[in-house]
Amino acid sequence: MTVAVTIDQVGKSFGTGPAALDNVSLEVRPSELVALLGPSGSGKTTLLRIVAGLEQPSHGRVLFDGHDALSVPVRRRGIGFVFQNYALFRHMTVAENVAFGLRSRPRAELPTETEIRSRVADLLALVQLETYGGRFPAQLSGGQRQRVALARALAIEPKVLLLDEPFGALDALVRKELRKWLRELHDRTGHTTLFVTHDQEEALELADRVVVMGKGRIEQVGTPDDVYDRPASATVFGFMGESSRIEVEVKDGVAHAGTTAIAAATQPVPDGPGLLYVRPHDVSLGLPGTPGLKGEVRAFRRHGAIRRVEIGVGSALFEADIAPTVRVPIGEPVAVRLDRARLFASGGPGVDCRAPSAQQTGEYAI
Repeated sequence: MTVAVTIDQVGKSFGTGPAALDNVSLEVRPSELVALLGPSGSGKTTLLRIVAGLEQPSHGRVLFDGHDALSVPVRRRGIGFVFQNYALFRHMTVAENVAFGLRSRPRAELPTETEIRSRVADLLALVQLETYGGRFPAQLSGGQRQRVALARALAIEPKVLLLDEPFGALDALVRKELRKWLRELHDRTGHTTLFVTHDQEEALELADRVVVMGKGRIEQVGTPDDVYDRPASATVFGFMGESSRIEVEVKDGVAHAGTTAIAAATQPVPDGPGLLYVRPHDVSLGLPGTPGLKGEVRAFRRHGAIRRVEIGVGSALFEADIAPTVRVPIGEPVAVRLDRARLFASGGPGVDCRAPSAQQTGEYAI
């Protein structure tokens, strides 16, 4: 059975400092997989612990299918919780760890030993560890331990599955493998799932919807495409993926870095200070004399499958992705074209930008 989770105006304060959560509201649909994404201190883990019953909010409500969950004891709330550090019992075998929640039920709800063994066997098969039941946690790899932790959480047939940085202690290759496996597992089991991460790639790959948090508040909720392609604020754009962040002054719809016009807004924006964000894959380079802003190569480095180039345009500094076989000498002049950029002017919502016209800038390289 899956449930809808409603978080209604939840706040949480620790002492006299800033609130860890500031009137957070969120609707999670049944069988939905939602990522809580944000930097350290954004409140995502505190929110997860409140849903689990491990913390009490200072105010607000948490509802499961419209019923108050805060008044329900933790052990009866129907929560499966997976921690970053696995939290397995080292003195128990894998099978005993998975069976722990079942054997801890009140006497009236306690399954028979035959039922427990059958449930454990089914879960170990589900997490692809059928032959590992007799091993101890110390005999497993990190990825295998996290699968056992997930099987243990699923053993009690939870209404809601909560995962707190589930892959944070694993190396990059294992994380990537487990992300794909967890998404496939979710599609098979259909649990209402909330998971916390600070890894943007993880959230974009796994989640049905992403909740971007900052300073105890929700900055944006949307599909992975929404939050990456249409960020609602400068904070979201700066956190989602890599980008060049350039302080600009906006005048008559044109963003200037120092005395250089570098972008023109496609919609009306107020004059004043602003922030221009450009992702490296949205910057194109051309030969001097071709259309674009006059730029100069400042640095370059290998960046995975591509080469990352730093380009100076006036007082602005852009990063651009180029093929790894291309070698551009430092100090070389280039034409810079912004295929896509986002301008946040005077704290307002973002607007798309295009390259300024030749009439708008004297630095246009044509």
